[in-house]
Amino acid sequence: MTAVATAAVTAMAVPAGAQAATATSTSTVATATTTAAAEDVDYDTWQADCQALMNQALPYLKQRIAATKPGEKQAIVLDIDNTTLETDFGFSYPQPANKPVLDVAKYAQDHGVSLFFVTARPGIIAGVTDYNLKYVGYKVSGLYVRGLFDLFKDVAAYKTAQRVDIESKGYTIIANIGNSATDLSGGHAEKTFKLPDYDGQLS
Repeated sequence: MTAVATAAVTAMAVPAGAQAATATSTSTVATATTTAAAEDVDYDTWQADCQALMNQALPYLKQRIAATKPGEKQAIVLDIDNTTLETDFGFSYPQPANKPVLDVAKYAQDHGVSLFFVTARPGIIAGVTDYNLKYVGYKVSGLYVRGLFDLFKDVAAYKTAQRVDIESKGYTIIANIGNSATDLSGGHAEKTFKLPDYDGQLS
């Protein structure tokens, strides 16, 4: 890993700032109650809130996977920072997996669902990010990182475009999981699950 990539990964582990965990689709809205106010969020609180939402996601995924149509290629799209990896709590490399999300992802990948990761991370750390995801147990069917020109685009629009690209490869995106509104807006997923970011405290 280059010194530049190492510095980039380290910089991304600095806490930023995170809202109630919610799961939404065009027809339903589910809410996981957060257990702490924004100003006193800690690791245990975050994990409890993530688990509460994934307790809603797993039954949905089990039902949707069981209803796979003949020839249908199912996919889940996941954000990375503070969604699949413990970015603001995992001050090491490789960063640890966010266990509640990993458990759900493992169920999906063990049942033939492809996992695609769409992140605002820059392309310079694509290699170390891919390694990190695989190291902690995710099967990476595709990793989308921002190229030079993507850095000047709206993040939500960039992430929506990547989901469109995944659909263009013949996949049905049965779930989209992230911790920011920019991860989930723009459609192109049957159901979305919003992890807590406590009003922006988590990146």
